[in-house]
Amino acid sequence: MFDPQTILAATDLTPRRSRSVVARAAQLARAHGARLVLVHAVAPATQTVARFRLRKPADPLETGQRELARLRADYPDLDITCHVVPGPPAEVVAHIAAREAADLIVLGLHLPRRVLETMRLTNLERITQAARCPVLIAHTPGTIPYRRILGAITFAPASAEALRVAARLAPEAELHAIHALQLPLKAKLPSADVMTTPEMTTAELLREAFMTREGLPAHLHTPEIVPGGVHEVLQFRMHELEPDLVVIGNHSGRDPDDLGNYTRDLMRAPPTDMLVAKPG
Repeated sequence: MFDPQTILAATDLTPRRSRSVVARAAQLARAHGARLVLVHAVAPATQTVARFRLRKPADPLETGQRELARLRADYPDLDITCHVVPGPPAEVVAHIAAREAADLIVLGLHLPRRVLETMRLTNLERITQAARCPVLIAHTPGTIPYRRILGAITFAPASAEALRVAARLAPEAELHAIHALQLPLKAKLPSADVMTTPEMTTAELLREAFMTREGLPAHLHTPEIVPGGVHEVLQFRMHELEPDLVVIGNHSGRDPDDLGNYTRDLMRAPPTDMLVAKPG
């Protein structure tokens, strides 16, 4: 059973950009009696960049110590440590997470990138692929516990794990789930009855088997099967339910550690806080 004892939060040590990440990580650490580990990766500065700086750059170690002191003052009841480590963010965070046996990694959104850069994985995606634990993308303000959770599921093991983790992180929250059913063109004709199509029958059987999975949250509402594209269905249910957390499995059919295309798309512009989990 998922029971977070160590929560790792990746931070750039600036109050403005790290506020949502650290606040959410602290809220969860307090709720679960977990220790909080902060990580900041220091990218090596090039000589060209250093030459054109108008003032001396801040010492990341000193900045880390100041931020740690501030956080300890803000959260005196928490066990907080901070690591400032040189190296690529994806490698640093994954390494520290493994070394500290993190049960959950909390990240913020990546910065907007130029068009050509979108062909490469973001640091957020690299960390999520490398992580052995669930990853929470926290970017909405506020520190109250999550109240309504929506799972975008495929009836696969990763979906079940994502729902289990979400239910443990926010045990008082409503837990909903949807499955977007892709239909062939003939099933979309006005004369077609969607409810009697083979695709719908298969999806209903998969849902029935899914609901018997061991450890699935007892308060999970029966997942809806909604015909349509994943983006379209999720957007509609987001508007209707107004969840404050969306959960999803990594949804890759090739490698259990890889991220599926839809998961990657959603991670780059999540509609609210987002939890990504891999099969348990």
